[in-house]
Amino acid sequence: MERMFAVRRAERNGVCEDDMRHLFIINPAAGKRESTAKLEQLLERLSFDHEVVYTTGEGHAQNIAEQAVREGGPVRIYACGGDGTLNEVVNGAAGHGQAAITCVPKGTGNDFLKVFGPDYRTLFYDLEKLAVGPQTPFDLIDCNGKLGIDVVCTGVDARIAADVHRYKDWPFVSGMGAYCLALVENVLFKGISHPMSVHMGEREWSGDTTIVCVCNGRHYGGGFMPVPEAVPDDGVLDMLLIPKVSLFTFGRLVGKYAQGLYRDYPELIWDCHGTRLDCSSREEMIAVVDGEVMRDRAFTIRLSEKKVNFFYPEGAVYAPRTGRAPEREACVR
Repeated sequence: MERMFAVRRAERNGVCEDDMRHLFIINPAAGKRESTAKLEQLLERLSFDHEVVYTTGEGHAQNIAEQAVREGGPVRIYACGGDGTLNEVVNGAAGHGQAAITCVPKGTGNDFLKVFGPDYRTLFYDLEKLAVGPQTPFDLIDCNGKLGIDVVCTGVDARIAADVHRYKDWPFVSGMGAYCLALVENVLFKGISHPMSVHMGEREWSGDTTIVCVCNGRHYGGGFMPVPEAVPDDGVLDMLLIPKVSLFTFGRLVGKYAQGLYRDYPELIWDCHGTRLDCSSREEMIAVVDGEVMRDRAFTIRLSEKKVNFFYPEGAVYAPRTGRAPEREACVR
């Protein structure tokens, strides 16, 4: 049988102080070239027992996490990469009470960790403090069976994200170049609004739709925070829908949407706070779950019955920093 884990022992005073297993899953393809070497140096200096395994491709992090929880016993799993690596570990460990997960922000994009504030990279790279930090059961989003911890979107933002992945595979195209190409293609040529039927709470909509967004976390797309009062442990999904708007209106509105000012534009951005959203179309749609692309003609996006234990450094806070009370009128569903 193939040995999955590469193990490094670092006992304290020659003995193991507890039975907690610490498993670092490292995505060497994530982040800048030197990020893996930097993390390896930190791991060499750790004072506690830990195990390290490197992913070799898509889906590998999920497989590793699944095997770790099957082996039983308490385990803390560190997803070392970006949002995609974290998403795979979420899907591998969700619903297992003996397991807890976290993220070491090795990726270029770590949108979920931004709920912990602008210093999240410093906080989550303090591995000694992270290892003994508290944990909280976080809610999860279920999108056609795939779990997400942060945000699910379907609309022009999702189509742009999918095309960024496609353009990144082109030779001599940078990350920013891929984004610009995807933006131009979807805004100027394909059109920002596509036909869709949406049922969220008591609201039913059928027609050209620009954006549908379902938030458990607060940040996505590198710079968007559409619902600043969203929290990942309140049992509520915060949902926004932008119907068809003109290109001029979209250009005026997108910055406000990104800043979380949806309440200031109720005629253009519809909100619902509940547990389920259904959307469908006669043509193929794209949904993006924590940065991972899905394609289908119908999506059921709901609060999962599963949770995942998430651990973080002592003193780190994921409560909103909006300066105003998170008053959200629940929608019935």
